[in-house]
Amino acid sequence: MTALAIGLLVAVLVVAVARPRGLPEATAAIPAAALVVGIGLLSADDALAEVARLGPTVGFLAAVLVLSHLADAEGVFTWAGSLLRREGLFGRVFVIAALTTAVLSLDATVVLLTPVVVRAAKRLRVAAAPAAYACAHLANSASLLLPVSNLTNLLAVGATDLSFLRFAALMALPWLAVLLVEYVGLRWVFRRDLRTEEALAPDNAAEHADRGSETVGVPTFALVVLALTLVGFGVASPLGVEPVWVAVGGVIVLGARSLLAGRTSAARLVGAASPLFCLFVLALGIVVAAVGQQGLSGLLGGLVGGLGTGLGGLLAIAGIAAVLANVVNNLPATLLLLAALGPTPAPVVVLAMLIGVGVGPNLTYVGSLATLLWRRVMLAEGVEPSLGRFTVAGLVTTPAGLVLGVCALWAGEHFVGL
Repeated sequence: MTALAIGLLVAVLVVAVARPRGLPEATAAIPAAALVVGIGLLSADDALAEVARLGPTVGFLAAVLVLSHLADAEGVFTWAGSLLRREGLFGRVFVIAALTTAVLSLDATVVLLTPVVVRAAKRLRVAAAPAAYACAHLANSASLLLPVSNLTNLLAVGATDLSFLRFAALMALPWLAVLLVEYVGLRWVFRRDLRTEEALAPDNAAEHADRGSETVGVPTFALVVLALTLVGFGVASPLGVEPVWVAVGGVIVLGARSLLAGRTSAARLVGAASPLFCLFVLALGIVVAAVGQQGLSGLLGGLVGGLGTGLGGLLAIAGIAAVLANVVNNLPATLLLLAALGPTPAPVVVLAMLIGVGVGPNLTYVGSLATLLWRRVMLAEGVEPSLGRFTVAGLVTTPAGLVLGVCALWAGEHFVGL
């Protein structure tokens, strides 16, 4: 039965990764979830309990996806693109991608920002690779900062008693440490492209013409709503208000304006919520729960249960999480590890695990769905990503990012008093 459960999980992930004929991720996940319940790998009551546990998280995911769509409709990403110049392009993209991932989640960086960056590079006649690969990496590694930055964070924070602000305080140092590694590492990997870019005169006639043709107003209303929504997350957490309701409030305010102005439609809003992907997450949770009940949670529990909260133990947990994410993808890896850690894991252990499943996927395309989606976005923009360069960039930045990120987490808790 264990082999069957694992086989179903593998089948679900293969379809989600490959998406044959463009089929949605839920194509195999929903039948697999029904099958594990139908043949008794997981009881109906346990399946419903898993759906109830994941429900608020998935609802928040849908709300943030809609909020990102509305930010795009209001011109936030067009405005961000207008800030990109040949001079300092990589640095500007790096900052924008890090902030976009932290505030609007990694999906916004992949789906909305990456095309803007690639088109800006083409317009400025420079290599797209340095900035585009920065988007791919930061969609994963820059998602460490806030509970709302990544679906894995939302899943994990529910297993702890950490508030929104406490989570952010503990993860701020690891976030900065990982970003430093990413910046230095990616600049080294793409040093030749960046040298060529920086050697070009920033004030040539072509760029002056481009600047003159770009007059994009600041989307003040949308930026204010996004800022207030972010503040709302921090204020609502101590009051026991689920973040999904804060996100829904932002959607209502920004959505009303966009609908009245004709910048979006009800159908687009529903599509932006990605209902099939939300169903995929729920179904995947059921399949992973079945795999855990068939013995894998016990095996992982024996592996991570005695590692402790010392620096060595935290590094080991992050390493195991990173390896597992690259084997089964970061979302099921998070679900499996949370089950293995038990009902009351130490918060610092959960955060070390999040560093593993956040930074680790930069090693391979299959490490996260966001990276796979980034590859499809790049192909749609007419740019073929290089597996070799992606792998080299991952090898240069990921191990160092994991180690420095965990060391920063440990130091923040033990010496800074966070």
